[in-house]
Amino acid sequence: MNVTTAITERRAEKMFDPCFTISDDQVTQLMEKAILSPTAFNLQNWRIVQVKDPALRQKIREVAWNQDKVTDASLLLVLCADLNAWAKEPARYWAGAPQMYQDMLIPAIDAYYRDKPQVQRDEAMRSSGLIAMSIMLLAQEQGWHSCPMDGFDFDAVGALINLPADHVVCLMVAVGKRTDESFARVGKLPLDEVYFVNTL
Repeated sequence: MNVTTAITERRAEKMFDPCFTISDDQVTQLMEKAILSPTAFNLQNWRIVQVKDPALRQKIREVAWNQDKVTDASLLLVLCADLNAWAKEPARYWAGAPQMYQDMLIPAIDAYYRDKPQVQRDEAMRSSGLIAMSIMLLAQEQGWHSCPMDGFDFDAVGALINLPADHVVCLMVAVGKRTDESFARVGKLPLDEVYFVNTL
């Protein structure tokens, strides 16, 4: 499957087959590719929690508007981000790069993030959005289906997965096999309403 096909066929599915399984090896392969997604300063600040325990999934479903996909999808991923990744051994993000780039970028990381909580949060959300899209397209390539999710109590989910204080929950992604054909695409705005050149 090429990228264009994956993009055009991907849909936010609502109902998943609870009997369909994705193996641990398949999940690992998916994640190994997904973490090639870009992040600012190469911080790789996303932290991905695969929720496997059925009882924990049920508890998350209870704080996610009782959505079936939380318990029925083969794979439930809680995409989080470490807001302080910039301060945790930043040299490791540029290990192996030419020294001139290390000398330039490592101090720049500190200057960009220190004492800027809004920047830290904004970058966390951007990074998680990028890897979420990678996960969904990679799933589509495998013939699986997916749904990005923000319909849940973020604080409650954070508490259920023991989210560290310096992390934030960004969104969830459900992956599996849909049970029905997707609905037809509806309400898509025309290109000239969302795409502009030079000025808005």
